[in-house]
Amino acid sequence: MPELIAPTTRLHDAWLDAHAEWGPGAHEDGFGLAPTDEVESQTGFAAWVKRLTDDTDTTYRWIAEDNRVLGGIALRHNVDDYVNWAGHIGFGIRPTARRQGLATWALGSMLDHARALGMDRVLVVCAAHNVESAKTIERAGGILEEVRDTRHGPARRYWIALA
Repeated sequence: MPELIAPTTRLHDAWLDAHAEWGPGAHEDGFGLAPTDEVESQTGFAAWVKRLTDDTDTTYRWIAEDNRVLGGIALRHNVDDYVNWAGHIGFGIRPTARRQGLATWALGSMLDHARALGMDRVLVVCAAHNVESAKTIERAGGILEEVRDTRHGPARRYWIALA
């Protein structure tokens, strides 16, 4: 049974395996990975995990099962320019774990967390061509606001009411 867990150095090799599956240059939503993060070494990975777990403005969770990292999801608690572009929630599932309902389950769990934080609605954004993510967001109650051009191409913007 999968679970949402806080980022941990214990799963360094498992995370690297998931990271490699995405391939070079691929976009891994939900992990909070910045271009400056060095995750190959134990020291660099530990520094990255510490940055994620110390962040009080974002809740990062990994989708894990049987010591495998299947994906990641992040909930940004505040509204700022980044949230206005990327949304409150970002998620990604490694290619071999897709089409198993993991994104729907993780998104539902993170929406519960947002409610517990007192949020009344969240913005969730996906690339306009990403039909599977759009379906996941819509299953969670997402209402399409618009498709907007961004620096990474057209994006669908959905609002999910939590109240």
